[in-house]
Amino acid sequence: MSAFKSDFLRTMSERGFIHQTSDDAGLDQLFATETVSAYIGFDATARSLHAGSLIQIMMLYWLQQTGHRPIALMGGGTSMIGDPSFKDEARKLLTPQDIEDNLAGIRRNFTPYLKFGSGPNDAVMIDNADWLMDINYVNFLRDVGRHFSVNRMLAFDSVKLRLDREQSLSFLEFNYMILQAYDFVELYKRLGCRLQMGGSDQWGNIVNGIDLGHRMEGAQLYALTTPLLTTSSGAKMGKSASGAVWLDAEMLSPYEFWQYWRNTEDADVGRFLKLYTTLPLAEVARLERLGGSEINEAKKILATEITAMLHGRAAAAEARETARKTFEEGALAETLPTVEVGRADLEAGVGILSLFVTAGLAASNGEARRHIQGGAMRLNDQPVSDDRRMVTLQDLGPENVAKLSLGKKKHVLVRPV
Repeated sequence: MSAFKSDFLRTMSERGFIHQTSDDAGLDQLFATETVSAYIGFDATARSLHAGSLIQIMMLYWLQQTGHRPIALMGGGTSMIGDPSFKDEARKLLTPQDIEDNLAGIRRNFTPYLKFGSGPNDAVMIDNADWLMDINYVNFLRDVGRHFSVNRMLAFDSVKLRLDREQSLSFLEFNYMILQAYDFVELYKRLGCRLQMGGSDQWGNIVNGIDLGHRMEGAQLYALTTPLLTTSSGAKMGKSASGAVWLDAEMLSPYEFWQYWRNTEDADVGRFLKLYTTLPLAEVARLERLGGSEINEAKKILATEITAMLHGRAAAAEARETARKTFEEGALAETLPTVEVGRADLEAGVGILSLFVTAGLAASNGEARRHIQGGAMRLNDQPVSDDRRMVTLQDLGPENVAKLSLGKKKHVLVRPV
């Protein structure tokens, strides 16, 4: 459908969120006439979500902004198994304590974006452990399992790919799609939830839930999926050269988060402004038309707007100013990422390779050595050419820090303790 009547679907369409829906006209009519409850599930695989989940969080944000009720489903139960969708191997099984610790961190990721409460369109956070952990297995097989065709489940791409590659798919994981479908039915019964949203890799799981809702409750449920996002060069969203782009400020500083978006490829600027900021589309169109060196101003706006939504306007402004001082003035900004190294170690001398690894600028000594050979590593703004160089207290500048750099945009201060 090209023209949606409802504010939510029109916003989703205009800003590039929609890959597929189960029923354009039916879903549009629902949004145009009712306050709709919709959910997205988040499994507790780490202590924070990363930038790859921002597209889903922004969908929940726009859902609330257009007068509907977002449900953030925490996967306390499903995290005990792990989603096998499009994975080459089974996830590492987490302990109940791991899951509880991770859920506590993930819950904090949502507060900058959603207003929680008990009003008609206040966001709801709920944990599927509330119903999955008390299931009677035999009753579940009779009441739920009988509605599933194994033939149909084997045909889903997420399963088929694993089998075609002759990669192991455990019975434990095979049950995941049944549990996710059951989540949809439970949320319909408990909260009147009519729509499940997610990435396009979740299509089969969501459709299973629609079918199960129809069979068990006679309910008309819906699906909406987003495109699976990569950068123009094919890199996966939410990953950088130094690791995951975490949403938690304790795991990744607002400055490093800002820098990730500042380094967006030219071809992605317009798309990311639509998806990850709330800037009006007319302003996005203006920024998209910038060319040459002006595109860098658009990238700074992109980075600042995304960082402001997550970490606050003050932190975003500070990150932008830190970048300006570092790159335009060549100054050492106090808010650059810092690693602490023992003073005694620096007195004896620390190998340059291990120091770059400690600073998070390389994943291994071998990677650091390759960066040095490629001329990308600098110490106090001077190129490093000797991979056996030792860094000592004599390398500390007037501010009692040494500055490590990878390329022109990644800098870490080394401070003795």
